[in-house]
Amino acid sequence: MWTHKSWQGRLLAHPLAPHERLRHYAGWCTAVEGNTTFYATPARETVASWAQQTDPDFRFVLKLPKLITHERRLTDVDEAVRGFLDAIEPLGPRAHALWIQLPGSFAPTDVPALARFLRRLPESHRYAVEVRHPAFFDDPRSTRLLEDALTTAGAEWIPFDTTAFFRSPPTSDAEREAWTRKPRMPLRSLALTDRPIVRYLGRDAAAQTIEGWQHWIDVAVEWLREGRSPTMFIHTPDNADAPVLARRFHDDVRARAPELDPLPQPIPVEPLTLF
Repeated sequence: MWTHKSWQGRLLAHPLAPHERLRHYAGWCTAVEGNTTFYATPARETVASWAQQTDPDFRFVLKLPKLITHERRLTDVDEAVRGFLDAIEPLGPRAHALWIQLPGSFAPTDVPALARFLRRLPESHRYAVEVRHPAFFDDPRSTRLLEDALTTAGAEWIPFDTTAFFRSPPTSDAEREAWTRKPRMPLRSLALTDRPIVRYLGRDAAAQTIEGWQHWIDVAVEWLREGRSPTMFIHTPDNADAPVLARRFHDDVRARAPELDPLPQPIPVEPLTLF
């Protein structure tokens, strides 16, 4: 996501032409979740526009289409995968990882299908898997089964940390909606590769979001010391201040790991004037 109604005119200039919106977002953050690709494979021309608006080191974590992951559950999808990879080719090195988000019904008994799917994928991309079945978190044998399949393929396990969100009852309309839609995921903070990816859901109150991510500050600093290059996505139910919070998280990590590069300066919302 790189456009949000509540950001317009406040964090990002408004109005912006479609071919300018990602460029302005990239002034705030250096990575983005490609969630729209879950619903349909984008046109190659659209993806080329994304590349034109971002630097080569900008990170896209692109979700595979639901046709592949949810409808066909990783089986008989070679043609769909080829079409998707062809569409995103203009991104080049910006395609940081392809995000394989699996439904909650994808259970430990389905891991062999995941392993077969990963073996058929080209080595030209990195892959990261998000699972939601509770057994992968609660049952040590199931955890090891998935970790072994991912490690063999050189793929990462993406944790979706909702523990801070579900710590207390919702207090806003956005939180109440998220309460019924978001999964209650156990905390997991073990990296399998040198490029871990984390999705974190806080609260609409910034103080609660910041309090809830303190664990991830420690983890991110340790990962950096180990030579890893983590990507962290900060969400709240309304996402109104998500870019601001993402920069705050980066600043908090950088205060303890000063070798971390600073983020770019956001493009001014209003044109600069002499008066």
